Amino acid sequence: MTENSFRLKRLLLAIVSVPLLAALVWWYFHERQLTNLGLAYREYAYVTNGKSNTVTVIDLRTFQPAKTIRVGTEPTGVAANPRKNEVYVVNTGSGTVSFMDAESNSVTATLAVQSKPFFISVDGDGKRGYVANSAANTVSVIDLERRTVTQSIRVGVGPGLARVSPDGHYLIVSNRGDDTASLIDAQTLQTRATVAVCHQPEDIAILPDNSKAFIACSGSGQVAVIDLKSGKLLTLLDVGKTPVNLVLKPDGGELMVSNFDSDNISVIETTTNEVSGSYLIGTHPSRGVVTSDNSRLYVSNFGSNTVAVYDIDSGKVITAVPVGSHPDALALSKSENYLLVLDSQSGDVTVIQKRKPKKLEPSEYSLLTMIPVGVQPNNIVVKSFSVVAR
Repeated sequence: MTENSFRLKRLLLAIVSVPLLAALVWWYFHERQLTNLGLAYREYAYVTNGKSNTVTVIDLRTFQPAKTIRVGTEPTGVAANPRKNEVYVVNTGSGTVSFMDAESNSVTATLAVQSKPFFISVDGDGKRGYVANSAANTVSVIDLERRTVTQSIRVGVGPGLARVSPDGHYLIVSNRGDDTASLIDAQTLQTRATVAVCHQPEDIAILPDNSKAFIACSGSGQVAVIDLKSGKLLTLLDVGKTPVNLVLKPDGGELMVSNFDSDNISVIETTTNEVSGSYLIGTHPSRGVVTSDNSRLYVSNFGSNTVAVYDIDSGKVITAVPVGSHPDALALSKSENYLLVLDSQSGDVTVIQKRKPKKLEPSEYSLLTMIPVGVQPNNIVVKSFSVVAR
């Protein structure tokens, strides 16, 4: 065999071997995507793009953008109906709510509310929505079936958020402008009490048993605790600087507070209304989400471009996963094997997969992909369903 023939064979062997080796490496490290639940199964993530006036729909069966939908001006809030295949988008700039059909991924109606709405809360039976209008000092009550505003309730100054209790009986409104919370009977739509809380109340968490509401006050570094039956303030809890987000464990036993300017989280025992501890989590923690088994808390660190994975039982951060620029809102896929992270500055969604560690890849978490969306994405919701044949 000549030297040239030997070199040619080596070259051909390399050409064949490299793709095979790459395929083996891909097979070893790659995790399967969503379980095949049939041709009728759908699972989408809806991302509001604040400066693009659009919603990006991501197909979570393939992790590809499925559609970009034009909505109103400055979309900020998004929520899914728990009983039917509808998604609602709050448009702050235009003072409207866009109704979206999740099966066709199209806007089917646009409803005017009042000035500067930010979020929408949907009750458990999917029939009513509540929108706080921050510049009008009102809450719009929406009949989601008839697609009409049935009532406007006057509340305090600068309401940022109206949240309905799990049983649908109470509506809590945080009034940032006058440091109060409005407690409304959601059956009669009458205000039961206006409670003085702490400075600049914002995010709200309500216990699963509907007994208490917790309100984060970003201006005073406190969390207010309100008894919903009596309508009275129980206590003010000191947490870190600028608490911006509250996340309850699904069992309701503990509340996690993201303290943006303390770079930590505070853990509140909801039974005793006590802060059990504070833990460094990352630079400028912004949002959090807890897994359904109460074991893990994921926190987006807006200032360090990471997501912290916090083990709730051990009280420790077990890893920090790099993501895009200025991560903010978070959502889990239905299987909870995938964490979706909105990167508000880089305009994309980072998908982190949770997988079984392997010998050559011991990490439990890894970046699966990054999906481009619009300009300044700010909120996300996941909707899964099966399409019924007609």
